[in-house]
Amino acid sequence: MATAGKVIKCKAAVAWEPNKPLVMEEIEVAPPQANEVRIKVRDVQLFIGLRSNPPGSPFRWKESRCFHFVAVLSLGPQIVATGVCHTDLYHLFEGMHKDGFPAVLGHEGAGVVESVGTGVLEFQPGDKVIPLFIPQCRECRFCMSPKTNQCVNAWNADVMSDPESRFTCKGKKVLQFMGTSTFSEYTVMNQMAVAKIDPAAPLDKVCLLGCGICTGYGAAVNTAKVEPGSTCAVFGLGAVGLAAVMGCKAAGAKRIIAVDVNPEKFAKAEVFGATDFVNPKDHSGPISQVLSEMTDGGVDFSLECVGNVGVMRSALESCVRGWGVSVLVGWTDMDDFAARPIQLIAGRTWKGSLFGGFKSKDGVPQMVKAYLDKKIKVDEFITHNMALDQVNDAIELMKRGKCIRTVLSVSPQ
Repeated sequence: MATAGKVIKCKAAVAWEPNKPLVMEEIEVAPPQANEVRIKVRDVQLFIGLRSNPPGSPFRWKESRCFHFVAVLSLGPQIVATGVCHTDLYHLFEGMHKDGFPAVLGHEGAGVVESVGTGVLEFQPGDKVIPLFIPQCRECRFCMSPKTNQCVNAWNADVMSDPESRFTCKGKKVLQFMGTSTFSEYTVMNQMAVAKIDPAAPLDKVCLLGCGICTGYGAAVNTAKVEPGSTCAVFGLGAVGLAAVMGCKAAGAKRIIAVDVNPEKFAKAEVFGATDFVNPKDHSGPISQVLSEMTDGGVDFSLECVGNVGVMRSALESCVRGWGVSVLVGWTDMDDFAARPIQLIAGRTWKGSLFGGFKSKDGVPQMVKAYLDKKIKVDEFITHNMALDQVNDAIELMKRGKCIRTVLSVSPQ
């Protein structure tokens, strides 16, 4: 291609410092080096999703934090998507890691390969791909083990250091967040962090499989291993929680209790398979006690999809003693979590799930195929359409709990 081997100037949303709005800037993107792939993302649209957190929650589900926003992009007839989920907003607003700025956020997306570096044989220009915030080298002891989806070579890729970053803006190095930085018209990634997908896949839909949907769905199917005929509870009905509901249904659960402080989410949860709905604000007692009374002692499986340590404990205590399994899905490292030892001694299991347990390069294409075969829902996560220059308005919309996904269009087609 004409741009291969050249520095590309393009637009990106830059986070210059913590707790500040993203700024649309012109950045320079260097050519891919050995074993790297440069992905193009133009004419951006953003999908913005919501965290379930209206004010007044007894669980301190934060009203001021969004859950996802995802950008959809096109070049000519091609559609390319890039996203930012709550983990990106966590980095911006909650984590307050001053050394992690300036940065281009984003790790939930899809795109088209623009050029490749030396040593890249798996990809070629024009391939449809989904960037992966968890690489899969397929060679380390973790990748070779069926017990985990983590990769030794992923552990140092949370934020690319100054020498490694391929981004420059106003003469300054800009960090690549989680090794991906998909919220840019172009990004550069290591080939072990890119999944080639079916060329028939609509990228403005399957971009959501880059993080949120796989995370929730896989937490139910891969990590919890929900069983046919079981009873489940899903705490938090943002994108990840709704995907967890969908995973419980796919696994054959007979009863799926959706728990959220925003009753407007219940109709959407029903679309994905929820059978019962509980608003903790409607009850004076602990939610674990409410669920225990509803299910003759507790649910078989519970999934916490909020990222709040208080909700994590409630989810564990909602499980039936003897065999109940509770999975931590929501992301946070701000607080310690705790439970009474008897909760586990009595037979409950407490587990964590990262990216739904999917080995990324293998699992994401499989999920894309499942979508094309109409075995999983994706389109149903999208609720709103706005313009890219309204991105801060869209974030405010999320804070008020009024959307699941908002599509922001950058330029007319």
